[in-house]
Amino acid sequence: MEPLLAIFRALGDPSRLRILLLVEGMELAVGEIALVLQQSQPRVSRHLRILAEAGLVERVREGAWVFVRPSPAAVTATVLQAIAALSATVPGAADHGAADRARLGQVRADRAVAVDAWFAAHAAEWEQERSLHSSEADVETAILAALADAEIGDLVDVGTGTGRMIELLGGSARSAVGLDRSPEMLRIARNRLDAAGLTAARVQAGDMYALPLDAGSCDTLLLHQVLHFADDPAAVLAEAARVLRPGGRLLVIDLMPHAREELRLERRHLRLGFADDAVLGWLADAGLDGEVTGRLPPPRPDQLGVTLWRGDKPD
Repeated sequence: MEPLLAIFRALGDPSRLRILLLVEGMELAVGEIALVLQQSQPRVSRHLRILAEAGLVERVREGAWVFVRPSPAAVTATVLQAIAALSATVPGAADHGAADRARLGQVRADRAVAVDAWFAAHAAEWEQERSLHSSEADVETAILAALADAEIGDLVDVGTGTGRMIELLGGSARSAVGLDRSPEMLRIARNRLDAAGLTAARVQAGDMYALPLDAGSCDTLLLHQVLHFADDPAAVLAEAARVLRPGGRLLVIDLMPHAREELRLERRHLRLGFADDAVLGWLADAGLDGEVTGRLPPPRPDQLGVTLWRGDKPD
């Protein structure tokens, strides 16, 4: 009886109900929840402790940040289904949480503006980002090895930056397109591809959360050092899976978990690397068969390691 009472007690507070509805679709940082609820972080943390003890949410520490997501336990899905069913029958309840979602949208929009401004100011220095981790030559060798079992086909590079991945793989592709939100990055990428003679390749504006591509339109999709800039990595991978053809491949290249907290401010990293179980779980949720295809440990203590994860879309 006590576990059931703990769930009802946890949901008996309006703030805790708001938190559960906020994190239903995606994981959020505690600071984001505090901004949306307009409450202090200590107060939000107390609410989260009660929700976690009831088995409704789980907290994952990443450096100085803590991310919150619904618990994977079956009880959470049942509770959320019950809330949705009640919201459909109780007058006025259907709008519950709408104001919070709107405020969250503004919080996230403000953060996206800050990230875009950083990229605009640092586009010409983008290659220095790669100096954070393992030798770029080693990373590129690992990328080629991870994709060596099939033709590249129609290639999409999401967050193409200066266009290096298109330069590396575009000559073997049937078609190649690089997508990026930064006009400055796209300008550099165009110049790079022109210099490489890749006249069939193109770059264009594109958002990793809403790719300007039809479903099932590409064979190989890359996310090279992009995911740690995403506030919702699961949504990015789901969108990538949408545009893959059956038999297509998604290759994620990103940092191993680390504690370089200063990168959040200095380089606008939103995530401090990724553990295998997180990425493989997101790939599975997106309907892809995931595996780790490469690991490149940090060559020096001041550098970061890189992992390659691949997700195959079933035929």
